[in-house]
Amino acid sequence: MNEQVRPVMLEQAAQMAKRPRQPLLSRRYALEIRQQLAWHWQAAIIGLALLLGLGISAAILIAAGVPAGELLNEFVILTVFDAQSLKAVLFQAAPMILVGLAGCMAFRAKFWNLGLEGQMIWGAIGATAISLFEIGPQALRLPLMLAAAIICGLLWALAPALLKLRLKVNEIISTLMLNYLAINFLLHLLYGSWKDPKSSFPYSPQFQPFERLPELFDGISAAVPLAVVVALLALWFLGISRAGLYLRFVDASPRVAGAVGVPVQKMIIGTVLISGAMAGIAGFLITAGQEGRLTQSFYQGYGFSGILIAFLARNNPVAALVVALLMAMLFVAGRSLQVFYQIPFSMVQLIQAILVICVASSDFFIRHRIRRVQGGES
Repeated sequence: MNEQVRPVMLEQAAQMAKRPRQPLLSRRYALEIRQQLAWHWQAAIIGLALLLGLGISAAILIAAGVPAGELLNEFVILTVFDAQSLKAVLFQAAPMILVGLAGCMAFRAKFWNLGLEGQMIWGAIGATAISLFEIGPQALRLPLMLAAAIICGLLWALAPALLKLRLKVNEIISTLMLNYLAINFLLHLLYGSWKDPKSSFPYSPQFQPFERLPELFDGISAAVPLAVVVALLALWFLGISRAGLYLRFVDASPRVAGAVGVPVQKMIIGTVLISGAMAGIAGFLITAGQEGRLTQSFYQGYGFSGILIAFLARNNPVAALVVALLMAMLFVAGRSLQVFYQIPFSMVQLIQAILVICVASSDFFIRHRIRRVQGGES
């Protein structure tokens, strides 16, 4: 059989070799949807997209005046291998982990929660109200502030969830608009009745020492283990619990999930409430940990960072922890660049946007492939 097939194959190969090469511009290609792509190929495509984004970012920083030889030093060596900088990264990563997981939670339920900043603001307002009105004994003041932050954050997330499920209002619009309501109410408080009476500046009076998150060991703030505990609970919820299994059905197809008996509306509302509660805790960590009072700009950048973390992690909570740490490194290194090279902080936000665009573009190659069409095919 092989002796009969081999001459035919050789003849076909000779005919193809004689066929003139088709000019590049006249070649035809077809765009096809991939049925499935192995996870390691997906990781490779996303990795190449991140490398491209980092390369573009490095070129922009070099053009802005940062020496090329200092980029690795600033972003890796001085950030990770310096003890003080590493503490700053962990301190910055604590609220970022929470807003990133808050985004992952809501996005898993097919609810595009772009109101993370508003939920952070209300969480911080709730915690500050406990401090200003001196609710509860001193020993319970911090737990009460945490509880108030959780309640205020989830209640602010409840409104757009009900608007979507009851009135079919697009949650992208409602959550974004509620951000502006929260921001203006925050300004109303800080320029009004909550203004610091000692300095008359638009921020709240400073928290008492027992109302601030303490340092536990070696200068590590209590915000870090608190964020880790919340992250472990989120991992349990998404990965092990029955609700997490239901959420996978909702993420795959809400209609099919409802047809097989999954309580889709309850899952969406419950998950969105958890998302809002996490964002509220993030607001509490910043006000009671980093700032020590309620300020008018404490939330800036965190909402976009949470969406970015969830997007880069592809709604995977484990990956969200890693991405949050990398984002915290970027923030800390960006502040160092501000001091030593007069690089504006908007450059850090530009780098974030470049990474988002590159990863979003990689999704096209994960879902599609380009196939060359032979001359005789239609």
